[in-house]
Amino acid sequence: MNPLRSVGARLTLALALLVAGALGVVYAIVVPSLEHNLIGAKVTQLRKAAPAVSHQLPATTAAPAWLDALGPLSLSANARIVVYSVLTTNPLSLSVFQDSNPVSSSDVQNDPVAEKAFLTGKLATGTVNRNEARYAEAALPLPRPGNYILLLSAPLHDSLGNVNLVQRRVLAAGVLALLAALLLGYGAATVFARRIRRLERAAERIADGDFGEPVDVSGSDELAELAVAFERMRVQLAQLDSARRAFIANASHELRTPIFSLAGFLELLADEELDEPTRREFLETMRGQVDRLSKLTVDLLDLSRLDAGRLHVEREPVDMARIAQDLAGEFAAVAQTSGHPLEAAPEGEALALADQQRALQIGRILIDNALVHTPVGTRVVVRAATGPDGVVLSVEDAGPGIPQEAADRVFERFYRAEGPRATGSGLGLAIARELAALMGGRIELEARPGLTAFRLVLEPAPGATPFPRENEPAAVA
Repeated sequence: MNPLRSVGARLTLALALLVAGALGVVYAIVVPSLEHNLIGAKVTQLRKAAPAVSHQLPATTAAPAWLDALGPLSLSANARIVVYSVLTTNPLSLSVFQDSNPVSSSDVQNDPVAEKAFLTGKLATGTVNRNEARYAEAALPLPRPGNYILLLSAPLHDSLGNVNLVQRRVLAAGVLALLAALLLGYGAATVFARRIRRLERAAERIADGDFGEPVDVSGSDELAELAVAFERMRVQLAQLDSARRAFIANASHELRTPIFSLAGFLELLADEELDEPTRREFLETMRGQVDRLSKLTVDLLDLSRLDAGRLHVEREPVDMARIAQDLAGEFAAVAQTSGHPLEAAPEGEALALADQQRALQIGRILIDNALVHTPVGTRVVVRAATGPDGVVLSVEDAGPGIPQEAADRVFERFYRAEGPRATGSGLGLAIARELAALMGGRIELEARPGLTAFRLVLEPAPGATPFPRENEPAAVA
């Protein structure tokens, strides 16, 4: 991978650009502002000194008096003093009358600040460039007979030198800060990128189906929260993978047993010396195995549809009292054959929002469990009522009950309690619970010695009249 495309390199570059931008803003604000303030201070100094100097100049135009006065005044004002006389006004022409620096006066001929003071008739200030140097100046007309202009000119090299010094130091500090930002940014980005790479490796392991190693990224920031989410995903995927493996193993076992049994009976039936009663017995046993396979196939198909979310249920008013009676009639022959007294005990009208076929399917599963897993002679009752929590379809038996450890797991797929009466695929109650949830209801279990009750609780249909709660008087018409 291109190093410049890594997160660490991008974070480092972003931090460097941020620091460089901040330093650029500081440089753009501080240096020009400092230069402007220093030049302004020098110009202000000359503006204040010019009137005082003008009052201290000699009243005479004799050269010796001027020479004696200009030296001390130039030192006190800390500026070069030049006095111009006006030769012509149109066009304006100024001539140096006196100069505190008489060595060379040619550089101050036609000074723009002095010309401005004459034209405006008042104090004028500004900066000029002469001989590749910059000067601050202040000029004003002298209150004397004749046209004379006083000019104070001070070099700015000291002030500009301070500006250049600050400029160099700001640049040097900026370079050091940029280098420090690069080093710190690269270090922090490397640590951050290392955490991301650990998370990436964990994601690759999960994608490859390795759910054994936990996702561990230290910290308390957003990346750590992402790692926690990845860990939750890993645990859930591990559980799903374990459930998938168990499902395949259990389904294979449940399918293999009747298939091997059928294969054995087919070999026995091929024996020509087999008598007719034994042959009929074998055929009856094989029919039972085929029924077992058919039921298992239907259960697996329902489970696959439930898992895929493709099992559709209706929610319309269904009379659960009628469902209870239909179920009791449907299982009457089976109950009589197995020696179980079976009866329906509906308690008035019980209209629920449900899918009639799925409600019948759940009832069949509950009654079949009661008939198969209880001793001969155990009474089974199918009830239907509208209670305070909703419409209830219950299947109750007076058998030995379900142990607590088994009661906590009876709704798991392929779970079968240990014991001599543990039969079936272990899918019925799991399917019943998921069908109930699809209809907006639930299945409750009450288990104790002498009573096992599975209750399908559904939402009442509009207009259904619930039974009063305990200790609550019934409504009087």
